Amino acid sequence: MSDLLAWMLELPRGPLYLLLGVGAALENVIPAVPADTFVALGGLLVETGGLSAGTIWAATWVGNVASALAMYRLAYVHGKAVFQSRVGRRLLRPHQLERMRGFYARYGTLAIFFTRFLPGLRSVVPVFAGVSHQPFLRVAVPVALASAIWYGVLLELGRLAGRNLDLLASWLSRMNTTLWIVMLVVLVPIGIWWWRTRHPPHD
Repeated sequence: MSDLLAWMLELPRGPLYLLLGVGAALENVIPAVPADTFVALGGLLVETGGLSAGTIWAATWVGNVASALAMYRLAYVHGKAVFQSRVGRRLLRPHQLERMRGFYARYGTLAIFFTRFLPGLRSVVPVFAGVSHQPFLRVAVPVALASAIWYGVLLELGRLAGRNLDLLASWLSRMNTTLWIVMLVVLVPIGIWWWRTRHPPHD
């Protein structure tokens, strides 16, 4: 990470802000790319490189929210066809999609908001909201609000670390470990629901 930070500090400010925004956006397309790291590094760069905290927050927030909503829109338009295919029907059967649509209709806003704080799930939930054809604002508002809060926290975390990169890495590791545990706890009932609803009630 220290080599990455040194390389980033050599970049002009404009491309650096763009890089942080793109890095934060990638998570919704490639969940293995952690947006949190780019935001926290941005906070560190505020202290070490004199960058604007507000610009970094805006660049990462806009990038991440825009890519999340783009994936939602793709799923909204093409998701139904995907799950009508043979492979898609193995993942989620039509009656399961109907149940998921009912869940989103009742709890979708809260579910989207809270899962935006959890790694892994944060990039998946807007996609399934699109598949179940949830209205745009019911997805966009919680995504934007949760990301705004979370990125503000991460940016401040990077700033508090100051010039101590090892301290920032330690904080991120502990925080991510906790969030992954929470995510796994959330996934257990989802997995049970998926298994128990594989067959329609009349079966």
